[in-house]
Parts: sequence; C-alpha cells; structure tokens
Amino acid sequence: MLTASFTTLYAQSANDVVGKYINSSGEAHIQIYKKGGAYFGKIVWLKSPNNENGKVKVDEKNPSVNLQSRPILGLEIVKNLKFSDDYWDDGTIYDPKSGKTYSSKITLKGKNQLNVRGYIGLSLIGRTDIWTKTK
Repeated sequence: MLTASFTTLYAQSANDVVGKYINSSGEAHIQIYKKGGAYFGKIVWLKSPNNENGKVKVDEKNPSVNLQSRPILGLEIVKNLKFSDDYWDDGTIYDPKSGKTYSSKITLKGKNQLNVRGYIGLSLIGRTDIWTKTK
C-alpha cells in the first residue's frame, strides 16, 4: 500500500509537459502544447529575432528551399511526441541552426525542467538540452 501511494505521488500525467520553456542558452522560449493526440512545440520568443541586417531571422538552413523564407519566430520545432508512462517520444525535433531534424525524446526532470534529447537512430547517440519552465 505504501508503494502504491508513493507511485501515485510521483506519477506523471501526459499533460505535465505542456507549458512554456526557455532553452539552456536562453535564446528562445518554446511553447509545448497538445494537438490531437500528440505534443508539439513552437518558438514563441527569441532573444534576437532579427539578423545582423535588422531583418527577421528566417529558416535559411532548411534543406527544403521553399521553407527557407519562413520566420524562425513561430516555427514549430517539436512534432508528434507521444506520452509513454514517464516520457514523451516517437516524435521529432528540428534544429533551425543546422536545418536538421532528429528523433526526439523528452523526460520531465522535477516539475520545471525538461530533458530534451535529439538523436539519430539510437537514443544513445545524440544530444540533450535542458529546458526550464517559464512563467
């Protein structure tokens, strides 16, 4: 009975990931939200929304030429994550700095931090960024 109450106390809900987070570099805020049966994230704030010429930063590194003119601000970078007991995976994350899309897995670290992992193939080969919830 004690084990059951302990598990319930620390059990995560699928919607616990929903909210606004700042990435580890402090350059962007990403809003995580539910759409249909999956979770998505878009850039809702940039520390420097304009390039050195004063023009709005665009997705110039995107491998698809017809997408290179879309603004970074408002860009949906996390797509189709599904909740699985204590993490969200089976989706992708897009890095506008490189123009690359990676498989993604997110785990909740406490109530206010996400470990956001982008990887190719196996989850062991990749990079993790820590996003902190903002108000």
